[in-house]
Amino acid sequence: MVNTPRKRLVIGNWKMHGDTAFNSELLAGLRTGIQSVAQCDVAVCVPFPYLYQVRSLLEGSGVTWGGQDVSEHEKGAYTGEVAAAMLADFNCRWVLVGHSERRGYHGESDATVAAKAAAALAAGLTPVVCVGETLQEQEAGQTHAIIERQLAPVLALGADAVSRTVIAYEPVWAIGTGRTATPEQAQEVHALIRGRLDAAGTPQVRILYGGSVKASNAASLFAMADIDGALVGGAALVASEFLSIAAA
Repeated sequence: MVNTPRKRLVIGNWKMHGDTAFNSELLAGLRTGIQSVAQCDVAVCVPFPYLYQVRSLLEGSGVTWGGQDVSEHEKGAYTGEVAAAMLADFNCRWVLVGHSERRGYHGESDATVAAKAAAALAAGLTPVVCVGETLQEQEAGQTHAIIERQLAPVLALGADAVSRTVIAYEPVWAIGTGRTATPEQAQEVHALIRGRLDAAGTPQVRILYGGSVKASNAASLFAMADIDGALVGGAALVASEFLSIAAA
């Protein structure tokens, strides 16, 4: 099997941040600066209430956008949930599924994450499937077992489905803590994921690293063979920092 080059991808996860004035300034900075980042796909995943604003300000800019979560259900009596078709209605391209904060705070299981990925795919969205281990699991030497367990139900969706996803490795112990996996630590896990994707017949799937990615460490992370980009948290809220990561 011949592996074709995978274009880099940097996604900003705004988490629960933003207001209309702040967003306008941030998005204007992205729209202006994106012209210098031709070698990398750039996207933002934003809180649901701001999808209309983001679509209005980013259309035609080269920066794409998406949601931070999605329901596994197509429609129905699920108060507070957002369906994949609703995200597609705002021209979203991406949606995060299985972020560690959803798994941890909302008890999402591996099966639920796979079901959400399937719902996103059915609506024409690209799910960004997040996997990662806690500090306790890492210190217990369970990283590989945890990653394989989290990946299994997603890979079970089949090669066609998996080929239309993105995987994001985000060690929970490095999210918002200022701690970052060394490039070598991240590459070890990315290589494991790459091996599983190759075995599934989907070598083209991009694998992002997430966990306190900054302009100062992005280049060293991206130098690793199996790191195809980044899922960026806090640094995505500063246009110059976020664009510097993409430029790396």
